[in-house]
Amino acid sequence: MTLALERLRVLDLTQVMAGPFCCQLLADMGAQVTKVEPIDKGDASRHSMGFRGKGDENVSFLAVNRNKHSVALDLKKPRGREVFHRLVGDADVVAENFRPGVTARLGVDYETLREVNPRIIYASISGFGQTGPYASRAGYDLIAQAMSGVMSVTGEPDGPPVKCGIPIGDLGAGLYAAFGILAAYLAREQTGVGQHVDVSLFEAALALSVWETTELWTTGRIPKPFGSAHRLSAPYQALRTRDGHVTVGANNERLWPRFCRAIGREDLLTDPRFASNLERVENRPALQEELESVMRHKTTDEWVTVLLDAGVPCGPIRNYAEVCEDPHTLAREMVVEMDHPVEGRIHGLGIPVKLSETPGSVRRAAPLLGEHTDEVLARHGFAAEEIAQLREEGVVG
Repeated sequence: MTLALERLRVLDLTQVMAGPFCCQLLADMGAQVTKVEPIDKGDASRHSMGFRGKGDENVSFLAVNRNKHSVALDLKKPRGREVFHRLVGDADVVAENFRPGVTARLGVDYETLREVNPRIIYASISGFGQTGPYASRAGYDLIAQAMSGVMSVTGEPDGPPVKCGIPIGDLGAGLYAAFGILAAYLAREQTGVGQHVDVSLFEAALALSVWETTELWTTGRIPKPFGSAHRLSAPYQALRTRDGHVTVGANNERLWPRFCRAIGREDLLTDPRFASNLERVENRPALQEELESVMRHKTTDEWVTVLLDAGVPCGPIRNYAEVCEDPHTLAREMVVEMDHPVEGRIHGLGIPVKLSETPGSVRRAAPLLGEHTDEVLARHGFAAEEIAQLREEGVVG
């Protein structure tokens, strides 16, 4: 079956999470992604973070590098840069997430590579972008969450700072970078020339803060954390039950009456504190107390049945073991299996974007370091004798 991006050729210079995630998104949709790694230890996440697998590498690397080929190449050597420039000549995209300035020192920056291939789309993912007073700072998800405001609205009211449970700065930057690459690719179809795509963790986290900035600019109030509650509507939060919590979305004037009737509290419909969404938001603590006085008499599963039967959106809070075994998760193919030469049969998350005519696919697990060096170089016109010489010189591995 045809894959949507099978004509897209990507050179992946990225490491750890944001960049590899971006390139994996493209690879899942069919892009030919070649991961170009340092010749000694490869991507830093192979050894420096995560959980150790059966071999000597960390399995966290496997989560964001499937469907790729790996070439081990020493870009610090002039001959290594020459090899990379030859690969760029046939590529559509180069993605990197070095700190600004590093690629220029290595001779693989956009200005250099556009001379090699004017059609190249060059995506840079960094902590704070290629310009601005913070451009030279290191890029970490935690720092991006802190400085973008995300941590200021995460957690319980009056509690200590809490980061989002998932690395939203990293993953958001990867998503935006993939979007930017595809936008630039479509533009190149019209103009014939490539361009530089500049994405940062800081801006990705900030750009997702749509409700929070709306509150600031509309009311003048500095947004604060509300735990599981929504800052613009209520009730839209987790409510305590007899054995845990249930999440409830009765956040409009159609669902609020249904919810009250379902839990046997029709009296709340005439309570002036909760007359409209505005009053319910302003009196959220009192509302929560009233609702939980009833919710604590049934279990979470019992309330889920009652509320769904009444047409009220709701759901239990599940851990990841429960989620990965959920029949809906499995029906939507969001848990997949792959064969890895060292780890054996492994699990991975599925592809969340379902295309009807050109669906993505999981074709191979993340590569071993330099697993495809000879194959990729041969595909780009390197003779076997030349590859052997490069290996002898320590340029490739």
